[in-house]
Amino acid sequence: MHEYFPLLAVGAVIGVISAALIFAYAVVKDKKETMGFERNMKDGEILKRLLAYAKPYRNRFFAVGLLVICSIVYDVVSPLIVGYIEELIVGDFELNTLFLSVAGYAAALVFSLICTYIQAIILQKTGQRIISNMRGDLFEHIEQLAHEQLNEIPVGKLVTRVMNDTNAISMMFTNLLVNLVKNFCVVFGILAAMLYLNYYLTLMVLCFVPFIVLFTVIFRKFTRRAYRRVTDTRTDLNTYLSENLSGIKITQIFNREEAKLRDFEKRNAALGKARTSEIFVFSIYRPLVYMLYISSVMCLFYLGGKGYIDNAHVFGETITSGTVVTFYMYLSKFFNPIQSLAEQFSQLQAAFASAEKVFSVMDLEIKLQDSDDVEELDEIKGEIEFRDVWFCYVPGEWVLKGVSFHVKPKETAAFVGSTGAGKTTILALICRNYEFQKGEILIDGKDIRTIKMSSLRRRFGQMLQDVFLFSGTIRSNILLREEGVTDEEIEEACRYVNADKLLAKLPQGLDEEVRERGNNFSAGERQLLSFARTIIHKPSVMILDEATANIDIETEILIQESLERMKSIGTMLIVAHRLSTIRNADKIIVLSHGKIIEEGTHQSLLSNRGAYYKLYKLQYHKEKYARSRSRQQHLLF
Repeated sequence: MHEYFPLLAVGAVIGVISAALIFAYAVVKDKKETMGFERNMKDGEILKRLLAYAKPYRNRFFAVGLLVICSIVYDVVSPLIVGYIEELIVGDFELNTLFLSVAGYAAALVFSLICTYIQAIILQKTGQRIISNMRGDLFEHIEQLAHEQLNEIPVGKLVTRVMNDTNAISMMFTNLLVNLVKNFCVVFGILAAMLYLNYYLTLMVLCFVPFIVLFTVIFRKFTRRAYRRVTDTRTDLNTYLSENLSGIKITQIFNREEAKLRDFEKRNAALGKARTSEIFVFSIYRPLVYMLYISSVMCLFYLGGKGYIDNAHVFGETITSGTVVTFYMYLSKFFNPIQSLAEQFSQLQAAFASAEKVFSVMDLEIKLQDSDDVEELDEIKGEIEFRDVWFCYVPGEWVLKGVSFHVKPKETAAFVGSTGAGKTTILALICRNYEFQKGEILIDGKDIRTIKMSSLRRRFGQMLQDVFLFSGTIRSNILLREEGVTDEEIEEACRYVNADKLLAKLPQGLDEEVRERGNNFSAGERQLLSFARTIIHKPSVMILDEATANIDIETEILIQESLERMKSIGTMLIVAHRLSTIRNADKIIVLSHGKIIEEGTHQSLLSNRGAYYKLYKLQYHKEKYARSRSRQQHLLF
């Protein structure tokens, strides 16, 4: 009995470790839901949607399958060749036979390496194409989301979905699925070869399999939790970075660098802690599997050596030195795939978690969509009518309350009122950026809901207070959607809106670099470029939302001249706090708390001495005081 004490000692150690892991598994089991890592989509559904992207490349995956079979054959056969060589060395052999055996082994190795290399190349190229297609679909879907939906989702989260989460999915296509299948086949192939070679030693190896399964199940649970922490904290950090890097100038203005740094360090530390937790789980699992491997090798040497020395016959089989060498190689090839399988299952779950996040964005129902019977507009005259329109961003909190007005083609209509009166909302509804709840909005007598949105928006030119310029050149920013426009036409549009003086000052002209958000141009210069961008598209309706709010007097004069010229192009809708910019409007609509309280021309509204009159007088005195202060400061200096 004492001969089996070494085996019992190994079993006792493994049993104690297993009991400790089972206890840890049971302790954290009740916390599973509080961690918030469980997914809503089933693995089968996710896999089905992912394989739909791989379907066009099925021929490539079939070729990879053939190459994988060659690698599996090598993994199963190579230990048998080495065992045969060992038998040759121990017994009487001819040198030519040894050379041929070694050459055969080398040829099999080289062939396996070539197959692995070709397999990796095909998978990388195919995987990148699949992910590129997925990113394209995701970005296209994000572009179609309504303004309301885009306002609800942080930009950093969308960036994480498009970049980080698709990268995790990429790993699945480039090597994960193929290696999973390969490792499964290798494990069962090696097990079959060991059973064929020696039942006795194979049964010894199988004694370790339940512990491998146990460790793997426990490992999967903890790695899923750890990976979820990593992804959640990384998304949080990306969202924070996206927001704060965009507003870093405000941080500097209010001297809040230290406070923002503390917030960043807090989120960064959370990500570091999550990654440390993930590494900790792997640092436990890998040594445990390696311990099982070493234990199996010790048992192999003990039982195999004992059987060889005693010349024992177990189940009618004799243990030879070649058998021991072959089994030693098989053990390495048996445990490595099993360890890889466990980690690959974890990576597969991580890929599925990322895929669910990607599909959750793709599955967002677009709130504003064209109906089946919409029509294309070849052109519009620019007649706009609101009929008892009601709208709210939050249910029950009405921003517009029964708004009705009519603007004739090529008229200039201005909207004035206090902040929150609903001016900008009216302009947003005309372009169908939001869906109104009640009433009708008509363009040339047609309900805008019966017009294709892309066709409708193509007829509008919008000039907003906060002009957004993309990185590139002045030419690329002016030609956002038009092709085949010559430089002469661009320059003519710039002259029309008084932006030609800006171009004349730039060394590169239309090819002048535009940095991120156009921060190398002043607010007035950006606004003039926005006017040129609008004019080049020849819109039928022009919308100006506080377009003169953040510019100096000199630039305002240029813009006023531009506005006078632009009136001849089409219908113009203006929202402005500076009433001086709308004196010549054909119609001024005064709003308060979502309702129209006055409507008329500048002179008629002044003669009525109502809300517009009070607003005009208040602004007039403010501007007069500001000009007086400016003259006094000029005289002092």
